[in-house]
Amino acid sequence: MSQAKTLTQAEIDQVLRYINTRQFAVRNRTMLLMSFWSGMRVGEISALKVGDICNEDGTVKAEVHLTPEQTKGKYARTVFLPEKLRVEITSYLQTLKTINVTKPLFFTAKRDGFTANTLTQHFFWLYKRAGVSGASSHSGRRSFITKLAQQGIGVRVLASLAGHRSITVTQAYIDVNDDMKRRAVELV
Repeated sequence: MSQAKTLTQAEIDQVLRYINTRQFAVRNRTMLLMSFWSGMRVGEISALKVGDICNEDGTVKAEVHLTPEQTKGKYARTVFLPEKLRVEITSYLQTLKTINVTKPLFFTAKRDGFTANTLTQHFFWLYKRAGVSGASSHSGRRSFITKLAQQGIGVRVLASLAGHRSITVTQAYIDVNDDMKRRAVELV
C-alpha cells in the first residue's frame, strides 16, 4: 500500500475552492482543515463530540483530549488546535441550529455522525471532484507532519503531535522534496 499524497498549498487551496462551491461548505472546510492543521486521523475527527472541543462558555478549546476509544492505538492523547483552526471551528459551530455537547461535532446530511469509513469516503470524493489526484483521507495528516518537519520541528515533537509511540513511524510520514534539499544545502 502506498503512502498518502502530501499536498502542496496550491492543491489544498484548490480543494478549498471546490468545497466553497458545494453544499455543507463550512462543515467540509472545517473537517478538512482539522486534518491539515491538527494532524488528526479521520477516525479521530469522526469520533469528536461537540463537548470534546467546546469549553463550558461555548468557546473552542486550545487542546482536545482524546480518549483511548477515539484514537487508533487506543491511547489517550492531546491534540493542540492552532488559533486559525479554532476560528474555523467557531465559524462552523455558528452554523449549527443547536449545540448539544453529547452530539457528534460533524454529521451527515441525514443528521447522523460520520463514521471513520464514511468520512474516509467523503474526503476521497472531495479530493477527486476537486481535481486533486492521489489524495486520500490521510493526506492532511501526512501534509501536517511534513510541513512541520520542513520548518525544523524535531521528530520527537512530531511523533508526540501525531500520537505515534515510535519516531520510526513518524519518520515514514515525512515527505522529502527538492525545496527541502535546496534549503538544506544552503545551510552548509
